[in-house]
Amino acid sequence: MTELSRRSLIAGASVLPLAACASLNSETSAQSDQSDGFIVDIDRQPDDVLPIWPGDAPGGENTSLNEHHVSRDNEFGLPDRAIREVTHPTLTYFKSRTPAWLTLILIPGGGYSHVVVEKEGYEGARYFNRMGIDAYVMNYRLPHQGWAAGPDTPLQDAQRALRVVRQRIGNSTPIAIMGFSAGGHVAGSLTERYDASVYEPIDEADELSARPDLSALVYPVALMGSEFTHKGSEANLLGKSPSTVQLAKYDLAHAPNPDGAPVFLLHALDDTSVPFENSLELATAYRKAGVSAVLHSFVSGGHGFGMRGLDNTPLSAWPDLFVSWAKAQLA
Repeated sequence: MTELSRRSLIAGASVLPLAACASLNSETSAQSDQSDGFIVDIDRQPDDVLPIWPGDAPGGENTSLNEHHVSRDNEFGLPDRAIREVTHPTLTYFKSRTPAWLTLILIPGGGYSHVVVEKEGYEGARYFNRMGIDAYVMNYRLPHQGWAAGPDTPLQDAQRALRVVRQRIGNSTPIAIMGFSAGGHVAGSLTERYDASVYEPIDEADELSARPDLSALVYPVALMGSEFTHKGSEANLLGKSPSTVQLAKYDLAHAPNPDGAPVFLLHALDDTSVPFENSLELATAYRKAGVSAVLHSFVSGGHGFGMRGLDNTPLSAWPDLFVSWAKAQLA
């Protein structure tokens, strides 16, 4: 394990290496699609939608919810729906254009108040399909809406989702997860607590491991009870007055699992919603725990960029950075 250090990667970006980091491959399939931009195939519909649970999701006896979509305006004029009051978590499948070398579960953000399935889900799935990656977009339940598992509700869905995908594809490809913002907290929780007992087994899928092979956390909500915490996510996850025990349990940097998957971290230094320190402190904690991880920091980009507005900016490198890292990890 190398010492935490900073070195220039490209103009406007830097990388904090915590383990061997793959070099940027300028000949990847992503580069060949640059002329199309990063928002691709926007009219393409998913290939399948899978329920995460075979029946009703567990622990909903005291819920009274109405799952629905809301449309959101954005400067790019793109479709942008969020799902509220999730009752039936799903995996929306987008098949790779070529034989897949990796299966990716995308976990969108939304501050634990909704799930932004298109901006941080479908758009990334369609793009990564062009890079030989099968993609599933996870729609998950929210922790503050009466579910019996409370703050472990999204983790229930994440564990079950990975097991469902693993059962579906067998050993055909490794499975990576990629979480954005509060979805990064869900992904980070799965990375660290993949073996936690958070629901009663239902069927043969639950006999499989929920450990991802790789984990990517993009501007993740990581810290709880900190000056750098995203307070909205914390309140929606733990309530307005969480105990110190709760804060420690759900702070991703508190006690990382040394047996967790290798981690790819990405954050913009000018993120004022979820400050960069979330990724920095998490990267430091991973280094101390002996977890293989790499942190890429960009000077600008703010929060929630996903695939939008990347063209002709330093941030345009980030999908290639992830792919190069993933291939190096799996080599």
